[in-house]
Amino acid sequence: MRSPHVVREACRLREHGYTIIRRAMDPEVVLGLAERLADTFEETPFCRGSFYGEQTKRFGGLLKRDPAIEDFVMHPLVLGLAQEMLGDFCDTIQLNITQAIAVHPGALPQMPHRDQDMWGGPKGEAEYLVNVMWPLTPFRSANGATLIWPETHGPAALDQPDYYGDPVVAECEPGDAILFLGSTLHGAGGNATAEIRRGMVIGYSLGWLKPYENQWLVYPPPVAARFPGVLQKLVGYAQHRPNLGNVEGRCPSELLRGTLAGPAEDALRPDQAEAVQAFAVAQQRDRLAVFRGAEHRQ
Repeated sequence: MRSPHVVREACRLREHGYTIIRRAMDPEVVLGLAERLADTFEETPFCRGSFYGEQTKRFGGLLKRDPAIEDFVMHPLVLGLAQEMLGDFCDTIQLNITQAIAVHPGALPQMPHRDQDMWGGPKGEAEYLVNVMWPLTPFRSANGATLIWPETHGPAALDQPDYYGDPVVAECEPGDAILFLGSTLHGAGGNATAEIRRGMVIGYSLGWLKPYENQWLVYPPPVAARFPGVLQKLVGYAQHRPNLGNVEGRCPSELLRGTLAGPAEDALRPDQAEAVQAFAVAQQRDRLAVFRGAEHRQ
């Protein structure tokens, strides 16, 4: 049963293309994480290219970097919203990205974009992903807070006007969560201050898509084996019916348990399993009729 909180925030996502959940996490937990990631931010080189931002630093694979990341990835409300927004279009959702981002002083505004455009499929009919931006420092208009253009999502994403109007500046504190759909126009703001704006984006996508971050290389079996079962599935160690992502016809979760053995086995949706069974029964009936006809002629 869906919680009232999930229903309320899902309505906002569907109506506006984004929502902000205040104090989704304990601010002290977020600030502690930010402190532990500080050295990695310092050691990470600046990006190359105008889209990533040459005054911006990025690094991924966050689940390997700090155990607290699991609590963000598996946040009950966030997971519920991702499932609510994507579940009608896939059998299972998956983790698409975990990336830390630091927008340094002098960074220019990022080109407004839609994250769904990383995939070439048809747009305006289904949502491909839900992203969550978790501020690690205060997000302000002057230091590069995320900019969001409301109501530019869903079918509206098919329109490409020259001017979208003024964006919402997602000013937030550590502990807040900014959720937006893959079809929503957004971008990082420019940083006109002397402070570094830090945050992390955790994204969830349809389970049958190729994820932004190659989860199986980022979290190979020896690493993923240490994750809880739900997290193992999120990073790709699960079949997506029908039969997608299997290993020797078996669910890859068996690989992590060391039990990958036995014959290839169907992994079908209920409607597919019913159709396959009906076809098999019909084939058996027809074969039996042919056999009996041959006996009668003899």
